[in-house]
Amino acid sequence: METIINYQLSIINYQKKHGFEQFCPKAVLFDMDGVIYDSMPNHAVSWHEAMKDCGLDMPYEGAYQYEGMRGVETIKTLARQQWHRELSDEEAARMYAHKAEVFSRQCQQTPARLMPGILTLMQQIKADGLKICVVTGSAQHALLDKLLVDLDGLLQPERIVTAFDVRHGKPHPEPYLMGMKKCGVGPWQSVVVENAPLGVRAAVAARCMTIAVNTGPLPDAMLLQEGADLIYPRMTALSEAYRSWYPSASQAG
Repeated sequence: METIINYQLSIINYQKKHGFEQFCPKAVLFDMDGVIYDSMPNHAVSWHEAMKDCGLDMPYEGAYQYEGMRGVETIKTLARQQWHRELSDEEAARMYAHKAEVFSRQCQQTPARLMPGILTLMQQIKADGLKICVVTGSAQHALLDKLLVDLDGLLQPERIVTAFDVRHGKPHPEPYLMGMKKCGVGPWQSVVVENAPLGVRAAVAARCMTIAVNTGPLPDAMLLQEGADLIYPRMTALSEAYRSWYPSASQAG
């Protein structure tokens, strides 16, 4: 009952925040790293090692702080902070290509697995007739190429947004705006599932109902400060709670 009440209150607060008269979810937009795949430890290692090779310092926790941003933009940000100069697109692309190589090797050594609970959650969502979309800032083929295999029957290729599809990555709202366009829905018809502060910021800027799942080491406060409407400690908790709150959500509009 507490879960249902909390969700109903979050809907009311969400509608007030964005000025919507209704909330009637028809699509769920998922981030990839840290939401669909338990891939952030591999990212943390590869970012740290690859940037060290390039002469930049990227602490392991930095991968979580910058998660969701397009890789080339992350590198430009680091260079701006540490080298006090702007990198060209070509420089940043070369450095990101090296990071992608390191990440691919890391995934071969320690394959990223699907997050516990994600398949059950998506199966419930599909059974209720909602569309599923993946919205990621990633350009890493090591994971992108696995999506349609691992999510066979749940995800369609035309409902994937990657770093290759947008001009502005998270925290800009463009990725989620594009995801909604691919699903043919408005923000009051969308639920976003995110685990990163920058991703939450992007979803809130797109005016979507935003559920944060804190699967990393950052404090809950960082996700709530970015405007998350609800927060869960892990994907299994969200999956287990789905049947408690979805009926109330479907009647909210």
